[in-house]
Amino acid sequence: MKAVVALGANIVSPQEQIELALALLKESTDVLAVSSLYVTRPVGGPEQPDYINAVCTLESDLPAADLLSLLHGIEKTLGRERHEHWGPRTIDLDLIQYGNILSSAAELELPHPRAHERRFVLEPWLEIEPEALLLTHGKVRDLLEQLP
Repeated sequence: MKAVVALGANIVSPQEQIELALALLKESTDVLAVSSLYVTRPVGGPEQPDYINAVCTLESDLPAADLLSLLHGIEKTLGRERHEHWGPRTIDLDLIQYGNILSSAAELELPHPRAHERRFVLEPWLEIEPEALLLTHGKVRDLLEQLP
């Protein structure tokens, strides 16, 4: 099943963290495409450095909860600590969409509930998938045009 994963980092060599996360994803899944790296301003949270962001698509046979666990395991391996909501991070891996799965469970919301309002997700996703569709909100191209 195809998954869309957003990657972000803004401390401890962010570009290297993204590259390491992608290498670890390639060991466990079939990574189909990876966007360019984007430099973006932080959204919410405390004062912090700019982020490096990217999006990748991958193929996996894992159940959604197991794929999320894999992403969290990669974060932990790369030193992610969850101290402050929307605070700086060594790596952040968000499961944006997984096949046609819709979930409103507290532990896994699919598609990601704020993906439609995040340029740092939509722009790189559109780069690697020009006809991308966010299940709950429509064409990624249209969503991007609506953002300020």
